[in-house]
Amino acid sequence: MLLYVLIGLCLSLAGVAGLQMMYMFYLDRLDKERKKRLHELELRCKELTRRLEDAERRIDEQNETLEAMYSEGEEAWADVLDER
Repeated sequence: MLLYVLIGLCLSLAGVAGLQMMYMFYLDRLDKERKKRLHELELRCKELTRRLEDAERRIDEQNETLEAMYSEGEEAWADVLDER
């Protein structure tokens, strides 16, 4: 009778060890997926940073163009007003 109890105990311990192994494989897969997602997010962040810098550069160029246009216009109006 004791032999059957020991066999049952061994099988139950083997089952617990199997469940732990399956859980470790599951955690390993989750870790790999998390690292893959993190890499994708880093690439997306780099792309968005590049686009933001490009947009800021274009805005600065447009502001410089507008300043150049309006500063010339103000001087012209000042000359016209001085002539009268």
